[in-house]
Amino acid sequence: MRYLAVDHGEKRTGLAICDKAETMASPLKVIVGQGGLVKQIVKIIQDECIETVVIGLPLNMDSTEGPRAKSVRDFGDLLETAAQVPVIYFDERLSSFDAENKLAGLDLTRKKKKKHLDAVAAASILEAFLDNKHGGLKAESE
Repeated sequence: MRYLAVDHGEKRTGLAICDKAETMASPLKVIVGQGGLVKQIVKIIQDECIETVVIGLPLNMDSTEGPRAKSVRDFGDLLETAAQVPVIYFDERLSSFDAENKLAGLDLTRKKKKKHLDAVAAASILEAFLDNKHGGLKAESE
């Protein structure tokens, strides 16, 4: 199944995609701003034959939902209606921390890291989702 992960932010939204075998999540792109965001993502969903969208849900450390989680759910509802594909919410706690760790080893300027951070965070969300879906073990390619 083809999944698209979305790390929705107020300024930037990161996107990541997985292969059909669900073995690898890769950063796709970062969209800056909110203008036309749903339309841009719907086009990617169509172009990439995405079957389900996984949206990172920003939970509090005590697992409760705050105002930011409501905003993400509202965005997810709009996207689900526009794209006509199921939307799944997945705990995104620590995804930005994981993304920062992944980018730390690369020889990138702070500006370049910031440019890629949200897409790498989306890939972290998707990796965790796939890992959880496959019972902690990612499926191996055939």
